[in-house]
Amino acid sequence: MSKTVHTDTAPAAIGPYSQAVIAGSLVFTSGQIPIDPATGNVEAVGIEAQTEQIMKNLGEVLKAAGSDYAKAVKTTCFLANIGDFAAFNAVYGKYFTSKPARSCVAVKDLPKGVLVEVEVIAEV
Repeated sequence: MSKTVHTDTAPAAIGPYSQAVIAGSLVFTSGQIPIDPATGNVEAVGIEAQTEQIMKNLGEVLKAAGSDYAKAVKTTCFLANIGDFAAFNAVYGKYFTSKPARSCVAVKDLPKGVLVEVEVIAEV
C-alpha cells in the first residue's frame, strides 16, 4: 500500500502527479524543478541558483515523507546542457554527502524552460 506525500513548503505539482509517494520503506519523489514555493514561479537564474532551489524543494518533500538527504539511495538528474555538469555537481554534492547512486543525463527540454530537474528515491 502506498501513501501520497504533500507539503505546502515545496511547490505544488503542476500536473496530475504527487510531490512524492511512499511505498514500503522507500519514498519516491517526483522530479523537482526550481520553482519558488512562495511565488509558484521560477525565480532562480543560472544553474547554481536553480540547483539550490531544487535542493531546498527536495529537502522539504523528503522531510514531509519522514526522510532526508542522508537516507537517499538513488537520484536521477536531468540537465538541459551537459556543459553545466560541473557547476551542478558542486551544488548537488553539498546536499548528497552520503553519495547515493545516481544517473545524470542531458535532455532536450525541461518544463518551464528550466536548466535542471532532480528526483530522489530515499529510505523513510
